Amino acid sequence: MIGMNVDIKGEAVKNKLNVLYKWAYILALITIFYNIAEGSISVCFGLGDDTIALFGFGVDSFVEVISGIGIWHMVRRLRSDNNARPDTFEQQALRITGSAFYLLTAGLVGTALLNFITQHQPETTFWGIVVASVSIITMWILIHYKVRVGKALHSQAILADANCTKACVYLSLVLLFASIGYELTGMGWFDSFGAVVIAGFSWKEGREAFLKAKGIGCKCRTDCN
Repeated sequence: MIGMNVDIKGEAVKNKLNVLYKWAYILALITIFYNIAEGSISVCFGLGDDTIALFGFGVDSFVEVISGIGIWHMVRRLRSDNNARPDTFEQQALRITGSAFYLLTAGLVGTALLNFITQHQPETTFWGIVVASVSIITMWILIHYKVRVGKALHSQAILADANCTKACVYLSLVLLFASIGYELTGMGWFDSFGAVVIAGFSWKEGREAFLKAKGIGCKCRTDCN
């Protein structure tokens, strides 16, 4: 009877872990597809309305898709071996992500400075307000559930991913501030300012991507001081 009880408990624990990893897997996929949709909409309206902040935000979302694919792969790997250190696929994805973020940083800073000098003004930043608002809500929901799953699995890797998702919230807040600022004042420098701040976040994300590729990535870990 004792052996049978142990087997039943062991099977129950295994089933619970399978469910939790399934949710982690689903959350990773949601993040990927959401960023694809967000990036497409942001780039489209950013180009159409001549707002560099919204366009840069959209490109940042596309770069996050590459990172998200790495996270999706990480969840699958954790389910089989529970090794938090990135494997070759994840390291390559992180290096590509880091390089893309650096290129985005250079492009945004150069364009923002040119727009500031020429006193360029967007047609409207209304869609920046809409996209940023939706993104803030969505990212906080994803963070909430990623933290719950990460804590239940005692997975520092998943918790670190949840913590890093906060960068998306900060980017959305910057876009929201810049978009509202322009709509209220009509001052084009709000858009350029937003693009420069987004570029700063992109540079930071690029640096952290390369650090995580080396197995460092401390800035996104929940146990770092």
